[in-house]
Amino acid sequence: LELYKCTSNKWTIGVGRNLEDRGITTSEAMVLLNNDIDIVLDELTSAFPWWTQMPESAQRALANMAFNLGIPRLSQFKKMLSYLEENKFREAAAESQKSRWAEQVGDRSKRIAKLIRDAN
Repeated sequence: LELYKCTSNKWTIGVGRNLEDRGITTSEAMVLLNNDIDIVLDELTSAFPWWTQMPESAQRALANMAFNLGIPRLSQFKKMLSYLEENKFREAAAESQKSRWAEQVGDRSKRIAKLIRDAN
């Protein structure tokens, strides 16, 4: 189901939820977030089967990037991904910072790099 304009020209989703008048609750937002996280984790496993063998902090970092970028854009971080697959976490962390994305997201990229660098 997708976002659409209803007959009163208001943004609506699902089976008639008028977002402009009703919005969504925090608990509904959390359900959507958890569903999106599950989707990203499945996509990561399909794209990079080795990622589940990494330490938890590196997994969290990669999941964070995948959630933010999507798998197609994340796949463009070829050197970083290669370093991660080889368990070269310091090199992968440094490589994660060599992108326009790192500049755009600022502190988020620094937190992600720290998670990768601290993996062992």
